[in-house]
Amino acid sequence: MNEKTFNTLEFHKILNSVREFAISDKTKEAINNDIVETERDIIEKNILEVDDASTMLRYGHVELAGISDIREFVRRSEIGSILGVRDFNMIASLLNRKKTLENLIANFEEDEIVLEHIKPYVSNLEDLHFIYKKIKETVDEATVLDHASTTLLRIRRKISSEEGKIKDRLNDIVRKNGRKLSDNIITTRNGRYVIPVNVDYRSEFKGIVHDASQSGQTIYLEPTAVVEMTNNISTLREKEATEITKILSELTNDIGEHAEDLYVYDEALHHLDMVFSKAKYGAHIKGSKPHLRDDDTIRLISAFHPLLDSETAVKNDIYLDNQTQAVIITGPNTGGKTVTIKTAGLAVLMAQAAIPIPARDGSEVSIFKDVYADIGDEQSIEQSLSTFSSHMVNIADILRSATDDSLIILDELGAGTDPEEGAALAISIIEYLLDQGSKVIATTHYPQLKSFSYTRDDVTNASMEFDVSSLSPTYRLLMGIPGKSNAFEISDKLGLKESVIDRARTLTGRDNMEVNDMITALERHTTLARDNEIETTELLKETEDLYRNLNEQNENFKELKAKMIEKAQEEANRIVKQRELEASEIIKELEMMKELGVDSIQEHELIEARKALSDSYYQKDIKKDVRNETDEVLKVGDEVDVLTYGQKGEIIEVDQDEVTVQMGIIKMKLDKSEVKKRKAKKVEKPVTIRQNKSHVKRSLDLRGERYEDALIRLEQYLDQVLLSNYTEVEIIHGKGTGALQKGVQQYLKRHPKVKSFRGGMPSEGGFGVTIVEMK
Repeated sequence: MNEKTFNTLEFHKILNSVREFAISDKTKEAINNDIVETERDIIEKNILEVDDASTMLRYGHVELAGISDIREFVRRSEIGSILGVRDFNMIASLLNRKKTLENLIANFEEDEIVLEHIKPYVSNLEDLHFIYKKIKETVDEATVLDHASTTLLRIRRKISSEEGKIKDRLNDIVRKNGRKLSDNIITTRNGRYVIPVNVDYRSEFKGIVHDASQSGQTIYLEPTAVVEMTNNISTLREKEATEITKILSELTNDIGEHAEDLYVYDEALHHLDMVFSKAKYGAHIKGSKPHLRDDDTIRLISAFHPLLDSETAVKNDIYLDNQTQAVIITGPNTGGKTVTIKTAGLAVLMAQAAIPIPARDGSEVSIFKDVYADIGDEQSIEQSLSTFSSHMVNIADILRSATDDSLIILDELGAGTDPEEGAALAISIIEYLLDQGSKVIATTHYPQLKSFSYTRDDVTNASMEFDVSSLSPTYRLLMGIPGKSNAFEISDKLGLKESVIDRARTLTGRDNMEVNDMITALERHTTLARDNEIETTELLKETEDLYRNLNEQNENFKELKAKMIEKAQEEANRIVKQRELEASEIIKELEMMKELGVDSIQEHELIEARKALSDSYYQKDIKKDVRNETDEVLKVGDEVDVLTYGQKGEIIEVDQDEVTVQMGIIKMKLDKSEVKKRKAKKVEKPVTIRQNKSHVKRSLDLRGERYEDALIRLEQYLDQVLLSNYTEVEIIHGKGTGALQKGVQQYLKRHPKVKSFRGGMPSEGGFGVTIVEMK
């Protein structure tokens, strides 16, 4: 890949941002231009790994602290150099990170989230947790632990005991000679315990002077009484140091024995540090996973420059399909042309580096062996080159290297010289690159290049939109539309005389005016299409939100259903168990009767026992005890209400005090008192509609109500709705836990006057509202 291109496109600024998310200094050093790959298999593998990391980050924080370069320590252990406490702690941190990542991945798998591209970097590592455990049992953050060996523990306990004796002896001296001391404290000098003696009383103390104050009024003296005791501690300290060296040496040998495995640990976890750095940066800029193409296609959806704020940056669609080799972008200065072509170039480099690209999901890029760019003012004073000359030097190098695997980005091609010659040279350069099979994205001011694209099927125009009313660019890219000159419109806005502008129009020629009119129409249609796309995108988002909410509701329903089934099964088991106990009691009574010498059990006793067992079953009778108190004359064909079952039916047979009623597909013989004749319909008279004198709203708000109170209010409200002859009302119960919604809808299922009901649409209140249709 061309190094000059990295600088021209400012790719190093992207890498600097990625480095900020890395943990290890070694990883930060590895984040350089070399991460831009050109082999498809490698790029695809890297992108999938970053996508796995992005998935993990979307579900929460992923802790990677503790990843550091341990190769130096491992190499030292191999040659027998004893490692220090800090070295072991860094090794332990790396080993522990493997364990935490392993547990985290296992948690994701329990939630059926597959991380097949990241998992091998952790699961394929040898289990060295025993080394981590041994390190933690041997050292803490600063020193070797007392319990690292029984010998070390014994030595340190002896040191502690000796120090205690010394402090007791010195405290006794301080108490007895307080006025002769500069301060009533015990301190140390050169590793020896001393007391601060006033120089005037030096002769009254026997011992060794180890130090003196700057004023000379205080000497720090080690009393003779503790000299021997301190010597004993020094001897113990030497033994302690020897034992510590022995312990660290043994631990170093363990590291050396597993050096190869630790090198693999270091490489794998630093690779994951790199992967997560890219994923974190992608989340930071709200980037997306790029999809790779094999046909030189570039299709960036809602792309923006990654160094701009993703929330405020203007986003553009940039595309070159496999039939288009070049895009020529025109537009005013400071209109966003340079930013747009840099965005395209950076998106390609970022994709090949497996960094999420600054574009929406679904964006696609192809892989290029080389990306070349000539952008900006590169005037060189040292080489006495003008802007034009400097650009030509760079472009000459590009032409010598360009192939059919190259992406060429050219800014203001042919600028800085005579317009006619510059335009001709620009066309010639583009034609040469097209003949080489290169993909080209170029910007220009020359009108000749606008018409050039119409002479070739593999070249398309694009332009940066300009708002004439505000005299400012919108920074929006219009693909397929050449930029038009806005000189007349701008001049008119700025107050130039209309006669001067009209004369200028006549001088431009009719063909030019017609082209400008055509471009204006294209811009208008493109703007309308973009507005429609924005509206469609918003509707799609609303649909996705609704789909997600429905899925959540469905999952909640399945969970609630499973719990209710489980509860019902438990209740059924409890009832069966209770009935088994009752049956056992009946059987025991029968057995006791036999034991009491009853030769034969009377038949009526068996019947009573059987009845007692049958009566133990819980039965729910759907038949209601409701009777018609009026003695009515019934005949075949009468429509009746079946009071005991709450159904409508038709009499098909009359037999004294019994009638046979057809209820749907069911025929049933009933007593006359169980049915009530329905009133005959009168078509000749207008129907009298009952009116409710009080005004009833078409909605009932139950939010905040207790469950029982809400259902009482619902029942009363539906009675009022029937009197008001409303065909449709809404019940507002809110979302909450869903308990009130469930209770309302269960009640509506049982209500005889409710024809149907449904959940509210998003515009009606969504899942917080139920729409009821009355019969």
